[in-house]
Formats: sequence, structure tokens, C-alpha cells
Amino acid sequence: MSTSRLTVAVLGPGGVGGLIGALLARAGHRVLCLAGQDTADALRRDGLTVRSGRYGQFTLPVEADTVLREPVDACLITVKATALAPALDRVDRDALGSGLVVPLLNGIEHLDLLRERYPAEQVAAATIRVEATRVAPGQIEHTSPFAAVELAGHTALRDRLDGFAEHLRGAGLDVTLRDDETAMLWDKLVFLAPFALLTTRHRTDIGGVRTEQRQELLTVIREITAVARATGAPADADAVLAFFDRAPATMKSSMQRDAEAGRSIELDAIAGAVLRTAEAHDLATPATARLVAELAGG
Repeated sequence: MSTSRLTVAVLGPGGVGGLIGALLARAGHRVLCLAGQDTADALRRDGLTVRSGRYGQFTLPVEADTVLREPVDACLITVKATALAPALDRVDRDALGSGLVVPLLNGIEHLDLLRERYPAEQVAAATIRVEATRVAPGQIEHTSPFAAVELAGHTALRDRLDGFAEHLRGAGLDVTLRDDETAMLWDKLVFLAPFALLTTRHRTDIGGVRTEQRQELLTVIREITAVARATGAPADADAVLAFFDRAPATMKSSMQRDAEAGRSIELDAIAGAVLRTAEAHDLATPATARLVAELAGG
């Protein structure tokens, strides 16, 4: 990987991809956004605009296309899990070259798909904690005080991840490198799944969940941390609850925002993965399963 200016593709320049793409562009890197024709046209014309309490308001030009046509240093996969399979048609394996594949998706099951499609040694595991929303093509609102990325990978070369992490830090992101990708992915999911399920089901923000639905929150956290521990991840229910209690009260989950906008929700990728793992380890998760059933039923 280049030690100076990178070429980074962003597959799905929505809230997460648009924010990171804009920050990388502001740091001097070349950013190629991959999206549908209308979004690509808007990005070529107007660039990416970010409004953020942490990063300020700025607009930067980016390149945009419907498919990847040249090798890149890294390709960020930032589409919704519900759109992952068709979106990958925009990134041909041969066009990718030796670029890192860095999926910032919710859930834990997408890595198998990506490592079957692209060279496994190029696919990292990654997570992000952030509240960022695309309000229109190329228009990103970042509303959380944090934007924290974690990277790991049994297969991706560690020195390449080290270099990419430094570039992300240089763009203003908080970045941590982890040795255990299973622990890393579950660290996020044990927070995200209760957050997404309860805010969406009760149509409230995280402040409402941790006060008005606290007992249900505790039950779901305990169920999901037990599932995580069964996989070998060192999940701790008290630590998850403490993160809930520290989070800004007005914070909403992306699943909740999608439901409010009438979009498909990532119910299967987030909570379905928990239930499938629980079943594989013969663990009961009745409160989590009830919430999934209620949300699946509309």
C-alpha cells in the first residue's frame, strides 16, 4: 500500500461511506465512489458535503462511477447488508487488483461471502461506531460525537492494515487494530443488536430505551452476551450496559431510521445472525426472538 496518497473506492457512499470518503478526500486521498447512476451523477456534479459537530461543514469533489474500473489501494464496503449481494457486482475481482477489502457492515456473517468472492488474504474484518445519515445523494449528516473504526483479520496482512489505519487516523477517525476478529465483531454486535431492536420496536431513542425499557434492555443484553461468549468472545453485559448509559440520549439506530423512512431494515443481518448463532450453541434467547418476530411482522 502506498505510504502517501491512496486511491480508495467507496462502495455505497451513504452515511458511513460518505463520511469516510469525504474525510479521506479532505486529507488529500483520491476517492472513487461507486453507486447507482443517479447518485454517481450527483456526486460528480456536487461532490460530498458533510455537516458534523466534530468535523465541521465542508464540501469536497470526488470521482464517481457505477463500477470499479481500475485497481485501488482499498475498497470500503459500506452498503446496507440488505443490498450487499447485488452491490458487489460493482466491484469485479480482477478490477480490484491487490486492494484491501474493508467491509464496514452490520452483523458478522458477511465476511464469509466476501472471502469467497475476493482473495481471502485481502479481506479485513472491520467495524465502525458512528451515527451518520445520508439525507440526499452526497449530503451526509454526522450526529454522534464519535466515529470509531476497528480493524482486524486472520487473513489480511497486518502491515497493510497498519498502514491503512494510519491513513484513517490522519483523516480524523479514531482507529484501533485488534488481534481477534471474532471478539471485535461481537463487541459491536452485543451493543448494536439490543440498540437496533429496542429503538426500532419502541420507536424511541437510546435515552428512552435505557429509561422506559430498561428491564427489557437488560434481558436482551444478557441473552446476546451469552451467545457471544459461546463463540469465544469475551462479552460482558455490565460493560455493554455502561456503554448504553454513556451514549448521547438522542442517539437513534440506523435500523430505526430505515424503518421510519420506509426502507428495508437489516433485521436478518443484525438479529438473525444472533439467533442463528444461539441455535448453533443450543442457547435460548426468548426476549431477542420475540423482538425479531414483532419487527418481522411489521
